[in-house]
Amino acid sequence: MKFSAQQIADLVNGKVIGNPEELVSYISKIEDGIPGTLTFLGGEKYQEFLKGNKASIILISEKLIPQDISELPTIISVEDAYSAFNQLLRFYNEMKEKKTGVEEPVFISNNVTLGKDLFIGAFAYLASNVKIGNNTKIYPQAYLGDNVVIGENCLIGPGVKIYNDCIIGNNCVIHGGTVIGADGFGFSQSKEGYEKVPQLGNVIIEDDVEIGANCTIDRATIGSTLIKKGVKLDNLIQIAHNVEVGQHTVIASQAGVAGSSKIGQWSMIGGQVGISGHLKVGDNVILQAQSGITNDVDNNERLFGSPAIKYIKYQKSFVYFKQLPEIIKRIEKLEKDSKTQSES
Repeated sequence: MKFSAQQIADLVNGKVIGNPEELVSYISKIEDGIPGTLTFLGGEKYQEFLKGNKASIILISEKLIPQDISELPTIISVEDAYSAFNQLLRFYNEMKEKKTGVEEPVFISNNVTLGKDLFIGAFAYLASNVKIGNNTKIYPQAYLGDNVVIGENCLIGPGVKIYNDCIIGNNCVIHGGTVIGADGFGFSQSKEGYEKVPQLGNVIIEDDVEIGANCTIDRATIGSTLIKKGVKLDNLIQIAHNVEVGQHTVIASQAGVAGSSKIGQWSMIGGQVGISGHLKVGDNVILQAQSGITNDVDNNERLFGSPAIKYIKYQKSFVYFKQLPEIIKRIEKLEKDSKTQSES
């Protein structure tokens, strides 16, 4: 599809400087602008890419428009180009994702409740008593176990597995390969080895959650593993049984949270962070990448290291421990000089 500069400006509440009928059909990066595409400039450090840019339309923040625009293509002036460009990306993505209907072959079991304007891709499996809300998309090879509930306006990516009794809210995105509701790691040691503890709970994912590819969120032993409203999870994350992740917390790739730990709201957890079991991590916490969390964390803390300590304390300590070889040599020299003096 092609869009004119004026159509785009109307969508993002912008002003056209140049040809309002200029057409684009795709999007490009500012450094790779080519004819027929729209690009954007939202920061000063990219202004060098304006000169000679071949894009047909450039979306620019008002404060960054140069005085001389005679050699520039058509401009759409907006207050904040980043925000406007993000709005365009969402619109473009929605246009691409306008799939409806049921492909064949699929398996739809007894007593399944389907909302309006759904898309169900080929080879999907919907078990007994599944409920799916309006405008939700289930991509090929997804598996929904018995009694799974999925709300409205959700996207369940290809190959996603959602085990029985799990509940997904509205406006959620779960990317390909993720497994929701597999058994938690529950075993009881005996003389013969390890006996499995039945995992009888489920997973509840509230509204507006996005989960990346190949994540695993285990069902609770009893009760629910809970991912609260607005949480964003990167790819390759492990959430163990009975964990709770608070509203609007974000977790980066390869992080792992052990069983029964509770993470507060609006926290930020870096890549490869490990959180031990049965801990409480407060609100507005920042855990730097690769930190190991072995104790409870108070609200508003910023931690780093393994075991993790306060971020500022770690930075101060780093000044010293990176010089440990030199410090040891100095200490050894002082000890040697002191011994020589005492002997004389």
